[in-house]
Amino acid sequence: MKNHDATPSTSIHPPEPEHLSALGRFSLALGDIKLAHSVFALPFAILGAFLAAPRQNDLPFPIDWIDFLPQLVLIVICMFFARTWAMLVNRIVDRKIDAANERTARRVFASGLLSIRDGSALLGGSALGFIVTCAFFGFLFTNWWPAILSIPVLIWIGFYSLTKRFTWLCHIFLGGALAASPIAAAIAVDPELLPNTQTIWWIAAMVVCWVAGFDVIYAMQDIEYDQRVGLNSIPARFGYKTAAWLSRGLHLMAIVALVLAWNHNDRLGALFGIGITLIGLVLVLEHVVLHRRGRAGIPMAFFTLNGVVSVVLGIAGCVDLVI
Repeated sequence: MKNHDATPSTSIHPPEPEHLSALGRFSLALGDIKLAHSVFALPFAILGAFLAAPRQNDLPFPIDWIDFLPQLVLIVICMFFARTWAMLVNRIVDRKIDAANERTARRVFASGLLSIRDGSALLGGSALGFIVTCAFFGFLFTNWWPAILSIPVLIWIGFYSLTKRFTWLCHIFLGGALAASPIAAAIAVDPELLPNTQTIWWIAAMVVCWVAGFDVIYAMQDIEYDQRVGLNSIPARFGYKTAAWLSRGLHLMAIVALVLAWNHNDRLGALFGIGITLIGLVLVLEHVVLHRRGRAGIPMAFFTLNGVVSVVLGIAGCVDLVI
């Protein structure tokens, strides 16, 4: 998805590509796509799964863990493969753009440390792993929807990387790619639930607005470069100040979507409401940091604070649904 690393790699003597084992190439690619950034989408996938989890209301803890736990494990594995695929697509299709940008020139495909052949093998393995894991929902739970939708999902989450070439709404496309996570997880657990609940759709709407808002902040790092080479983004199109206000507006809409999700589900209680309040405060802090520190505050505003948002919401929602 978005090129989400605030600083370039600092490796002084990287190993030569021909001396790397297959495992070494895979580890190098994983380091480049920053596996830790899975924190942005994974909690929402888990929350979507908990919203759709089979329930036994006569029990103190009403979720039927016998069926749900293996589904949850499969969802986490799917998320790993899906994010790896999407980020590899980004790094490969943007390799020439990244090579010309001082901030991103040391990425493994931009620098030539990994070849297109390496990338194709990793892409193929990630896609195959995702499709096979999705198929296990059919074999184990007679739910073939994840397998049926696996290829369309891969296409959708990979498409974002092309959008900066033709629209400044690329941030919305990134939000839509991550918003697929709670929807896909709910389908994997209970495909009949989705048409009958508004909660998951409001959670997905929150993810779209929240991710688009912080991706606008991230893109502020490359305003001059994007303008010079003709890439599209809200900061490149409208400038720093307007982009900052649009990011604030997107984050305000994210909070509204969360409140509506809370309002439409009786099982989301006081803890989720406290979580919404904390998230609102964190997002305010994010924009205060950006306002006071400018671009120097982007690493904190982008990763640290937004990681808190996803983890807080995921934990608060899941605990509310379990107790």
